[in-house]
Amino acid sequence: MINITFPDGTVKPFPSGSTAFEIASSISQGLARETVVARCNDELIDLSVPLTTDCRLEFLKFSDISGKKVFWHTTAHVCAQAVKRLFPQALPTIGPPIEEGGFYYDFADLNITQEDLKKIENEMKNIVQEGLTPQRIEYSTVQEAREANKDNPYKLAIIDDYQNETLSAYKQGEFIDICKGPHIPRLSMIKAIKLTKLAGAYWRGDAKNEQLTRIYGIGFPENKLLREYEELVAEAARRDHRKIAQEMELFTVDEDIGPGMVLWLPKGNIIKEELERWAKETEQQWGYQRVTTPLITKEGLFHTSEHLPHYTESMFPPMEFDNEKYYIKPMNCPFHHKIFSSRTRSYRELPLRIAEYGWCHRYEQSGALFGLMRVRGMQMNDAHIYCEKKDAVKEFVDVIRLHQYYYEMLGITEYSMELALRDPQSDKYHGDDSMWAEAEELMRKAMELSKVPYTIDVGGAAFYGPKIDFQIKSVIGRSFTASTNQIDLFMPEKFGLTYAGEDGSVQVPVCIHRAPLGTHERFIGFLIEHFAGRFPLWLAPEQIAVLPISKEQGNGANELVQRLKERGLRAVLETGDTLNKRVRDAQLRRIPLMVILGEKELSTGTVAVRTLDGKTTYGVSVDNFVQQVTLNRNKRKLTLPTFANIKTAQ
Repeated sequence: MINITFPDGTVKPFPSGSTAFEIASSISQGLARETVVARCNDELIDLSVPLTTDCRLEFLKFSDISGKKVFWHTTAHVCAQAVKRLFPQALPTIGPPIEEGGFYYDFADLNITQEDLKKIENEMKNIVQEGLTPQRIEYSTVQEAREANKDNPYKLAIIDDYQNETLSAYKQGEFIDICKGPHIPRLSMIKAIKLTKLAGAYWRGDAKNEQLTRIYGIGFPENKLLREYEELVAEAARRDHRKIAQEMELFTVDEDIGPGMVLWLPKGNIIKEELERWAKETEQQWGYQRVTTPLITKEGLFHTSEHLPHYTESMFPPMEFDNEKYYIKPMNCPFHHKIFSSRTRSYRELPLRIAEYGWCHRYEQSGALFGLMRVRGMQMNDAHIYCEKKDAVKEFVDVIRLHQYYYEMLGITEYSMELALRDPQSDKYHGDDSMWAEAEELMRKAMELSKVPYTIDVGGAAFYGPKIDFQIKSVIGRSFTASTNQIDLFMPEKFGLTYAGEDGSVQVPVCIHRAPLGTHERFIGFLIEHFAGRFPLWLAPEQIAVLPISKEQGNGANELVQRLKERGLRAVLETGDTLNKRVRDAQLRRIPLMVILGEKELSTGTVAVRTLDGKTTYGVSVDNFVQQVTLNRNKRKLTLPTFANIKTAQ
């Protein structure tokens, strides 16, 4: 018998060799039907895997993030199988689930058009109706795996990457694809399929390699989820941050400067600076000290941190001068470690929290670049906390609380954490087992204390330690990875960081990496879509448009604009065109408040205040208006101020 511990803490005995599916069935047939994949001791496994030792067991449905990823990856295999049936010469390469939802699959030797997607989609549905069951195949040797994939050079290259790991494949019907897994237990779980677009891609994202054909798609266990997805896609198109940013004149990218290099226009720069000002004020209150570090460094620093060679593909090539190689920094942490080691430290100084909105540059593949969401130059809301080990859990909980504070202020109500652990079968990680076990234990304790829901991603850890990613959802349900945070026991040792303990002994600090607001670029891209460009007053690049009805109110309108500017408010005077056209223009620019001044308003010392939802409040005293908007801005309110009025018209 083996003992199975369930998420609620219940422990039950089962016969050794029981599968996760059998255990789920013993609890409830409904649970067994809906379970997509199981998690055993933090590792995702197929439901058909026999369990022979005591373990923690969790059943994941499509509603779980990890469940969705497994579901979509299986659907990608169905896509590849359909392509091979229809276009036998095609060579499948890779087909992962993607962050935005769904999957893509890249093919060599496949020349198709958008019109062919419907044909492939129909064949996928036929495959699902055949009632196939994905079956795991484990190769006993690398040579066996190579022999099975000898006709596909792309699969052979993948095999070469995993020489020291167990090589496996999944079979469904006649189709076999090398894959780590896991997969859903039955293809019949896929009730709705949609192939969404066709694109070009390069093998391994490198423009020097062969160009491939990429098919994007998605699948669901219910038809209604597909309908909801299609509605979401339509709304997301309306909220596309690139489209809205162009209408609001927030940023641009110029090919003469380079792809992925953002030029912040004056209005976009206001949003960036407002966020940064808020973060700096908040961090000062939370005990952080600010630093500034250079943009480039000698290569030796990144050898110490082991980003060279492990991170080389994501770094810009070196520059050579003074017989030295220099790199543009892709992250700030090595620089902050050097600040810590700039002099002898004592336990009395800890926790030492140092923060920087540091510029980083990373070489993202050109095909991955996307507006503000994926760029090559970025400013990161970065900080590193150096503390004693006994304080690491408390400090990490405080980091989580800081995330929650920011999200609450911005009206982000749906968020979760993903704990990324190392894959025990991979040799890409550094540090010994005890260090990893201790780092994981500290992070788990903090996450449990925080009460924020989290999932586990085995294999997603950084090469030097486990990490958590905060996943946030916009109001339309689109998920984004907002920030990465870590308790790091590896780098302080690598950099020789020490402090004098209370007993005078030499101690090594724990380092916590955190970036609650991520990068300006990605976070503002998220906020544009979250708010559909209708920012809260304090973030809006233009806060108040003053619109005189006629020339006769011009002087009064100008005086009001100046009064608002004296309060530090971003007010603009709009004259010239008809009132209706000026209102439409202000709406297009998403200006939160429009103040309309006519003869009656001037004579009574009042204004009419119009908001973006079309409501107008009449008879608002100028003094009341100025006071309320100033207070709203100062408190960084999420909603607009309300005003005493005579009447409200829709």
